[in-house]
Formats: sequence, structure tokens, C-alpha cells
Amino acid sequence: MTATATRPSRPAPRTRRGGLSRQTREMWVLMLPALVPVLLFSVGPLLYGIGLAFTDARAGRNTEISFAGLQNFGELLADGEFWSSMQIGLIWSISVTVLQFLASLGLALLLNEKLWFRGLARVLAVVPWAMPPVVIGLMWRLVYHPDAGIVNSTLGTDINWLADFSWALPAVIVMGIWSGMPQTTVVLLAGLQGIPTELYEAVAVDGAGTWRRFWNITLPQLRPIIVTITSLDFVWNVNQFSLVYVLTQGGPGGRTRLPMLFAYEEAFRYGFFGYAATIGVSIAIVVLALLGVYLWRQMREAS
Repeated sequence: MTATATRPSRPAPRTRRGGLSRQTREMWVLMLPALVPVLLFSVGPLLYGIGLAFTDARAGRNTEISFAGLQNFGELLADGEFWSSMQIGLIWSISVTVLQFLASLGLALLLNEKLWFRGLARVLAVVPWAMPPVVIGLMWRLVYHPDAGIVNSTLGTDINWLADFSWALPAVIVMGIWSGMPQTTVVLLAGLQGIPTELYEAVAVDGAGTWRRFWNITLPQLRPIIVTITSLDFVWNVNQFSLVYVLTQGGPGGRTRLPMLFAYEEAFRYGFFGYAATIGVSIAIVVLALLGVYLWRQMREAS
């Protein structure tokens, strides 16, 4: 008879009685330098803002802060200006997210092809990403200038794009699409380069055309990336402030006043800190609800 060797089992990690294992303690020690800034500058202000939404905090010295309960939320539900800003914010966020994705997908497909000066084109495509929002806003103010702007010069019109009640929001949406395209393009381009070429070769044998290859291979392979980047873009667009503030400051007549601009005005123009915090909390709830529905539908279709 021959003895069969058995693989020895790994020893269990040593633990102190009633404590954590040595490996777990070392993990927390290594993570602590990264967790402290997150707790101080992200979680802390978030919890403070949520708490502030239930108070009547106002600007001024020696002002007493008292608990207001749900009073701010009740006033917000009856505030027509808030609902107007939410409507404008949803139009802005959905329009910029959808059109930005379509434009970025087309640009990513183009940059994925073997073109002349492809490397230079890829570098130029991410230039807006490196520009500060204030610079982008000032640049687009010159682009839309009624007298010397390139838009009116090209179209032969004399429209004051940023002061016209009908054209202000579309003009701001175009700027938002242009400024947000680089990061979306880079992510989609990385996803395209990760698709195995064997898949395209297999369907090419079956005689599949360009549209069929795109619809049956490219889009399904990019689906997880598309869901992720569109969700992030939507959150970023809802929270957008600096671009629109520099370009129009919410005008004309509130036509481009996004929810974050409305919260800014309530806090720093009128001094209603508690009410402004309520606006921020309400926006977060709406965004989480919309994202939850969107992700649930995407997961359901994928399954």
C-alpha cells in the first residue's frame, strides 16, 4: 500500500482574543492616511449639510440656530422657483448627458480607426479636459459674443445668444457638451480598444456589415462602460455650477438657473443657509432616485 500525501491546510490567521487579526489591523493602518482626508473633507461636510437642512440657520453674527424639523422641506415643496430650477436642471442634465454620449461615441469610434495623425488627434480631443471651468466659461462668452463672436460671424446672425430667452439654455447646453466630451471619449475609446478583434473577424466571415458589427458586438461589449460613464456624467451635470455661473450667472430671467445656482443664491445672496442645505439634500434625493431607476432598468435588461 502506498500512502497518499494530503495537502496541509493553511493555518488560520492569528487573532488576539476578542480582537482583529494581524492582517486586518495592518490593512486598516495602511488605509488610514487615505481615509482621514475622505472623512474630513467629504463625509464630514456631507453630514453637516444634512443636519443643517433641518435648522433655520442664517447668515449674520450672533445668530441663533434652532431646530426647524421638516419646515424647510415644506417650504421647498411650495417654492415655484425651486421647481422651475429643477425643471431647467433636468433639461440641462439629460440633454447634455445624452448628446455628450452620442458625440463622444462617434469621436471615439473615429479615433479608434487607423487615421493619419491619430496620436495628435487624440491629444487635441482631451484639451478641454485640461482647461479650468472658469477659462471655458470665459472662452464661450467670447464665442457667443453678439458682435465679435464666432457663432454670429459664421451663421451671419446678430443673436445675443446668452441674453435671449429662447436661445440661452440651448447655448449653455452646447457648451456643456463640448466641455464634458473629453473624459467620456477617453473612457469609450479605452473600451473600444479592449474589445477582442477575434469577435469582429468571426462576424466578418458571416458577411456582417459595419452596422451589424456595431450593433451586435460593439454596443454589447461597451454596455457596462456606457452605463457607468452615463451615470457619472449625469451626476456631474446635475451638480454643475461653475461653467454656467461664469457664462450666464443663471440669466436671463432665470432661464439657465440650475438647481445648484439656486442653492448658491439662497445661501450666499440671501443668507438662508438652512434652506440652501435643504435644496442640496433634495437634489441628492432626486438624483439618487433617478439613478436607481436607470440602473435597475439596465440591470434588468442585461439579465
